[in-house]
Amino acid sequence: MPREEHQIPAHRLRPVRAAELTCPEKSIKSLHTVFAREGRADEPVRYEITRLHEGRTFATLTAVARQNKGVLATASVSMHAGEDGPEVQTLPSVPPVFDESTRTAFSLIPWETRTTIDLENRGVSAPEFEMWMRTPEVDETYAAALAAYATDLNLIGTALLAVDGFDHTGNGTAFTSAVTSHNLWFHRPFRSDDWLLLRQHSPLVAHGRCFGRGDLLTEEGSLVASFAQEALLRLP
Repeated sequence: MPREEHQIPAHRLRPVRAAELTCPEKSIKSLHTVFAREGRADEPVRYEITRLHEGRTFATLTAVARQNKGVLATASVSMHAGEDGPEVQTLPSVPPVFDESTRTAFSLIPWETRTTIDLENRGVSAPEFEMWMRTPEVDETYAAALAAYATDLNLIGTALLAVDGFDHTGNGTAFTSAVTSHNLWFHRPFRSDDWLLLRQHSPLVAHGRCFGRGDLLTEEGSLVASFAQEALLRLP
């Protein structure tokens, strides 16, 4: 079946791509981002990359996102040149790619997504979410940036599955939420235009915050990335 054409939000990819272009012989091993304040959609964001150290196999960078009001976010980036070694993975197997009837549209994800879980369900259910996703054909150098974007979007909604009477569409009206920090670890090379399973859960909502974590796996079951997020979640 042909894939639909969508415009990938390039402005969301720039921090990761800037780091990769600074150390082109290495790939991102981990990305730890703290969001300082809300930005403006009608103003360009300036990204500043500082190389703190670069050796033969590892490099450490910092990235700062700015607008006129000041710093929007800071990130610590660790880079690594691939090495040979044994591979051991201990995780539950992945399900088959969900069929076409599970195709779901998310306003912030402009590519194909499929899930059997309704994040707009305002009842109480397990705070767990699985989604198959696949971008249009794109250069594999964008895979890490696209994964960083996709893993940042639905953890608050996943946490709200366990809270009666709320879902992610109520932000700004029924409650207030905002991501405060987002962290990723990349384990293996992958392509975003192959099927990827985003599997995540939220073990905690407490003290006006929520926490979630998850994995990104290929159709063959290989773990390619892991992530964790904390967010502001002020419920009445």
